[in-house]
Order: sequence, then C-alpha cells, then structure tokens
Amino acid sequence: MNKTVFSISKFIYTFFVIFLIWFAFTTSFQIAELITGIVISLFIAYITVKNFNCCDPVLLTPSHFFYFIEYFFVFIAALIKANFDVARRVVSPSLPINPGIVTFETKLHSHFARMILANSITLTPGTLTVDVVGNRFYVHWIDVTTQDEEEAFKEIAAPFEKILLKIYGIK
Repeated sequence: MNKTVFSISKFIYTFFVIFLIWFAFTTSFQIAELITGIVISLFIAYITVKNFNCCDPVLLTPSHFFYFIEYFFVFIAALIKANFDVARRVVSPSLPINPGIVTFETKLHSHFARMILANSITLTPGTLTVDVVGNRFYVHWIDVTTQDEEEAFKEIAAPFEKILLKIYGIK
C-alpha cells in the first residue's frame, strides 16, 4: 500500500477512535461540544498518529462494514448460547463439568485480530483465554468435551475466526 495513503488512513482511523472516546465521555449533541471534540480529536490525532499502534487500520469498504455487523451477530449468538449453558450448570449443580485448558492455533496474523478473537472467547461465559503465544491460543474451558485441537477450535473459535479472516485477511 502507498505509504501516504496508509498515513492518511491511519490518521483518519486515529482521529475516529479518539473522537469516539471524546463522545463517549461527553455524550452531547450540542454543536459547540461536537466542534470542540472534533478540533481536539484532530489535534491529538495529529500529535499521536505516529505512536498510535494499538489497532490495525482496516480499509472500511461496504463489505468490511457488513462483516463487522455479521461479527456482531455471531458474537451475540455465541454469548447467548454460552450464557444459557453456564446458567443451566449453575441451576443444576448435578450436571457434570470437566474444566481444563485446551489449545489450538489460529490463522490470524494480525495482533489486533488475535486480540479481538481472544477477547471474544473470554467474553463468552464458560471460556477464558489464558494466554496467546504467537498463533497458539490457550483457553480454559468450563466443560472440555475434546482434547483434539481441531474440534476444540471448531467449538470455541471457528465462527469468530472465519469472519475476522474476511476483515483482516491472512498476511
């Protein structure tokens, strides 16, 4: 990618993230507040764009927008399913649990994409990402049904990774 285009997209992305944080704190639609937020966010983005490396900029195309929406719905579905599973185990203590740590590898090479995957796994009840070493994930699972890496990956992370690969690609 052209370095100038990358720098501009990184600046816009940085500005957008900073402005969202500004808006989250002010939650005001008053014109004066919005203009102040835009000016301050532009200034901070200009100063920090060289050091703002927490997030990989993604070219926001219509397809990426729909993948983000798809990811949201896949995550919500996994969240609801996991909540019901954990609630069922709490209400019925006689249900067997088999806690343990499973490991699997991901095809995601972007640090940010792996972070999103790790957080998505952790936010669904019953699973907790313990560590990520390179492309290898170590996940504590409330009821280990398999020690096979591929099967564990399919049950825990495959739906998330499938969409993240469409957004962040394989590098």
